[in-house]
Amino acid sequence: MRLLFMSSDRGRQKQKRKLFILYLLPFTFYLLFGLFGCSSSNPETPKPTTSPSAAKKGTSSTFFGGVLEEFDDTGRPVWRVQAQKAEYTVESKRGQVENPYGELYQDGKVVYQIKADNAEIEGNAQKLFLKGKIIAVDPKNGVQLRGNELEWRPKEDLLIVRNQLNGNHKQLQAVAQEARVKTRQQTVEFIGGVVANSKEPPLQMRTEQLLWRLKEEKLIASRPIQMFRYAANNQITDRGSGDSAEINLKTKVATVTKNTRIELIEPPIQITSNTASWDLKKDVVTTNTPVRVFHRTENLTVTANQSKLEIPQKTVYLTGNVYSVGQRQQSLRSERLTWFLDKKLIEATDNVIYQQVDPPLTFKGDKATGNIETQNISVTGGNSGRRVVTEIIPQPRQ
Repeated sequence: MRLLFMSSDRGRQKQKRKLFILYLLPFTFYLLFGLFGCSSSNPETPKPTTSPSAAKKGTSSTFFGGVLEEFDDTGRPVWRVQAQKAEYTVESKRGQVENPYGELYQDGKVVYQIKADNAEIEGNAQKLFLKGKIIAVDPKNGVQLRGNELEWRPKEDLLIVRNQLNGNHKQLQAVAQEARVKTRQQTVEFIGGVVANSKEPPLQMRTEQLLWRLKEEKLIASRPIQMFRYAANNQITDRGSGDSAEINLKTKVATVTKNTRIELIEPPIQITSNTASWDLKKDVVTTNTPVRVFHRTENLTVTANQSKLEIPQKTVYLTGNVYSVGQRQQSLRSERLTWFLDKKLIEATDNVIYQQVDPPLTFKGDKATGNIETQNISVTGGNSGRRVVTEIIPQPRQ
């Protein structure tokens, strides 16, 4: 640990007075020696003693306008803290500092600037620990972290800010229990009760762990995550969830994996799949794995191998083993299906089979259009020249 002091004109005057006093010290010493030498013959005179507590008090120093700093084995700085006033114990390397301002170094370069009103400080070449209302700012990318505790481990390239953590950046705002920063990798990991809000796209994310890759402009959640989109009146319009997710802040696309669910308020659609790509800019949800689409109002469920939902057009495109089921067990099978949500109409093509229970009917053809919910379906042969096959199943006699 190295302790430096700020110089001033007043300080130089004090230094001159100290030099004058040192000049007089020999005369004072001889004078005192003579006086005590005359009285040393008295055997009852007690000898002076120094208590252990007094010795301990001597290890603490108070300074004004000083600088505390540490260096690595090669002589490069690892941290530097300047304070208006500090009470510091050299042996324990702990103390109290007022209005500290400091810099954290990695590879000889400043990676974070720190400041606080008052703080407890503890530090050496391995670690710097500050406790108080602390603000840490990355001067390169503008990330700002606020918390009540800061820990800098230069050899691990790890900065930890915890205890009422609040992070702020032009792309993202987040609160969590703590943040772990890797300066070389340019990553910030939020841990514990994470609530993050991206500004563009406007999206709120809630999870227990969220990794922010600053260079790639990506957010990665390896734990279950919930995402919410809000309208101008702060009302939720869409929501998504999954066991993991990757949000690309540059392309504005969220890829949700494992137990994926996307829910829209209007139209009232719920999409579940193993993986979904949510384009937040174009308002398009795409799935390339088996999918289930459920209309909450019409109580209609459609499953398929793949799907694409265009939210502004309120249209769903489904392909591969499409199977639609209504609340009265009426069903429609096909290879392709287009679902116009606002018109409550479907258009199915390729190997179409429509069935209903009451009255029991089966239609087979190349194309079907209509409303499954009202059982108003028209099946045609399409352009293949095939005839529509109608099967009427007679009711059993009572």
